[in-house]
Amino acid sequence: MHVPDGFLDAPTSMATAVVAAAGVGLALSRARRELDDRTAPLAGLVAVFVFAAQLLNFPVGAGTSGHLLGGTLAAVLVGPWTATLCLTVVLTVQALLFADGGITALGTNITLMGLVGVWAGWAVFTSLRRLVRSRGLAAVPALAGVAAFASVPVAALAFTLLYAVGGRAPIPLGELVAAMVGWHTLIGLGEGFITFLAVGSIIATRPDLVHGARSLVHARALEIRTDARA
Repeated sequence: MHVPDGFLDAPTSMATAVVAAAGVGLALSRARRELDDRTAPLAGLVAVFVFAAQLLNFPVGAGTSGHLLGGTLAAVLVGPWTATLCLTVVLTVQALLFADGGITALGTNITLMGLVGVWAGWAVFTSLRRLVRSRGLAAVPALAGVAAFASVPVAALAFTLLYAVGGRAPIPLGELVAAMVGWHTLIGLGEGFITFLAVGSIIATRPDLVHGARSLVHARALEIRTDARA
């Protein structure tokens, strides 16, 4: 859902740039709590994967594009703060080197994908994880898939709200909402499936590397040690 230059008016673009700068600044200070020597390389791999996935995009309507977001996948694997940084790097490189999304719209794209997409998915994931905590690690890939699916139309809806405030393209709001939310609901299905497979493959081999599963891994280890002593 890369937003091009001129799609939103200057005040709206400036407002989203301020929001993006504040969010990235906060992420820079908080991400160090999520990373260690084992998981830092995974953050780089996640950024590369998201970059590659977002290259596969197609027009949705009126100059906007649809593609996988990768925000929830990144949040579950390396944490939401680090995920915000990963998406920011990806979107900046795309805007500067590949003209995918406008320079003046970079703040808008970071806000939509690096903040709304990441944190909406993370909120859904953590809420679902609390509900089905008794199922342990086995539930994490499915929960991540559901959260990834939900995050995509939420980000698309956030864009339509920005357009309602400061849209400049001659497109009826109703048509834009139907196109963006409709297409991105379908994209969300693909995003959810890919997230399910990616998280599941890592959970099967190295669950300790998955940020969204660490509390469950630690709880399981504690339970095993208690049984052994008994």
